[in-house]
Amino acid sequence: MGWDGRPIPYWLYKLHGLGQEFKCEICGNYTYRGRRAYERHFKESQHQNGMRRLGIPNSKDFSEITSIEEARQLWDVIKEKQAVNKWRPELEEEYEDEEGNVYNKKTYTDLLRQGLIYTTKRRCISQQENDCVHVKKLKV
Repeated sequence: MGWDGRPIPYWLYKLHGLGQEFKCEICGNYTYRGRRAYERHFKESQHQNGMRRLGIPNSKDFSEITSIEEARQLWDVIKEKQAVNKWRPELEEEYEDEEGNVYNKKTYTDLLRQGLIYTTKRRCISQQENDCVHVKKLKV
């Protein structure tokens, strides 16, 4: 049946692929008839609400994913990749001593505690300058 309730020709039925059925677990096992309706449903509110209930953002990465388990696995992989690119101050924040040597935060604080670096101030070379703190002269 067409949108107007009248029967559509068989060739048009085949052309639009209305004989194919696609199920989406995320939408509550709803069945979509035809490839076009199936592809369109990823942008519709029913699919978006299903993804939101799972705690997963509805992005282009999840197109063609209809299984709840596959969506969760893909989301875990994406979160791992994002965690690698996340700025980690303990590894990436750099400090410079008076002699011009540059150290990461962990090494710098270890050397200060051991008394191997004697400094009156430290300058932070980081992405977020407001995270830097000036230290007064330490006595060894």
